[in-house]
Amino acid sequence: MIRSTSCTGRHKTLRSGWLAAGVLLLCCAGIAVSETSPPFTIHTDFPGGNSIVDRVEGDTVYLRPDLHDTEGWWFYWNFKLAGVPAGHTLTFDFGERNPIGVRGPAVSTDTGATWDWLGSDNVQGATFTYTFPEGGNAWFSFTIPYLESDLRAFLKKWEGSDSLVAETLCDSRGGRKVEALRAGCIAERPKYRVLLTARHHACETMASFVLEGILAAMLADDEDGTWFRENVEALAIPFMDKDGVEAGDQGKNRRPRDHNRDYDEASIYPETKALKTHVVDWSDGLLRVALDLHCPYIRGEGNEVIYLVGSPNKVTWERQQRFAALLEEVNNGPLPYRASDNLPFGKRWNTAVNYGQGVSFARWAETIPGVTLSTTIEIPYANTGGHPVTAESARAFGTSIARALRRYLTAGEDLPE
Repeated sequence: MIRSTSCTGRHKTLRSGWLAAGVLLLCCAGIAVSETSPPFTIHTDFPGGNSIVDRVEGDTVYLRPDLHDTEGWWFYWNFKLAGVPAGHTLTFDFGERNPIGVRGPAVSTDTGATWDWLGSDNVQGATFTYTFPEGGNAWFSFTIPYLESDLRAFLKKWEGSDSLVAETLCDSRGGRKVEALRAGCIAERPKYRVLLTARHHACETMASFVLEGILAAMLADDEDGTWFRENVEALAIPFMDKDGVEAGDQGKNRRPRDHNRDYDEASIYPETKALKTHVVDWSDGLLRVALDLHCPYIRGEGNEVIYLVGSPNKVTWERQQRFAALLEEVNNGPLPYRASDNLPFGKRWNTAVNYGQGVSFARWAETIPGVTLSTTIEIPYANTGGHPVTAESARAFGTSIARALRRYLTAGEDLPE
């Protein structure tokens, strides 16, 4: 049974302290407050919540991302407001560094049931403004959140399926259950096995919607779904940094080690250690493909297209390019993908220096006997080639990945040695 875990921890207590200070300043700002409460409250103490509120002056909230356990700066934030008078406009100022994405913040006014991008018209530098609707409640996030509760909703849709099972990989450091899903041909020995991971970096939420799309395609009542259920067993780990996801951490460049640099012999995180141990027995010579799903940097060149991260191994790179060509060919969803956007080893950040801290998932997986394709796929947070990234469009791209996987696996006998 997958259980929900509340968002607690040392840094959450610190955030509450900042929040209390912000409320006091808000009360002193003279905005029609009662003696006992401000006209609105800001919440970060919920699963995935992240923000430090420095102060509130008039109609401007000054805040910043919480960088707990993060080396350097990163851009994830996630907070809720309640009790704002309808029609009232607030400004949110993040200070010197701009952590607002290219389509503005993600906004929900129905407690997270649906999300929209606010758009860039209401953004100026590191600030955005928002006029509150009836009800006075809104949820703002750098990205569209995806938490354990979202995974449980996905599993609920498929709870009658005999081709999907939710198990536990291990317990996290924080005592949370780290889910492991098996999908497809799980009742008998499959022809192929595929390994899928996401959220090595806790904040990279759009990768989770892509993972949903892949799994849903494997379970679908169509030709592709039938083929997967007859031939492929997929093992999916939705949250490789489970504590970070629920606690609202950045996850990227985590101290003392990034989860995606923890695949050498001396792994320090329970998730990576357990996955390495489990895959040795589970693969049983049948594992052919390992895909690690990520999101890139906040904006800029190379960060607003989908791309595969190239391996320094020549044979692996050739196979990555072959898969990329298939993916480009079968992709018919709203998010464009071009194989020419892939990032070869030695270009931009994909250099030996970037891997100095330790071994990544993709490099570890390509050493597993039988694996012919191991790669990282980067899915932008908000904008892909001029098209908006949403939960729906990300899931659709996951469907395209599944189609490409089928074609890649069935063409396996022609792969380069």
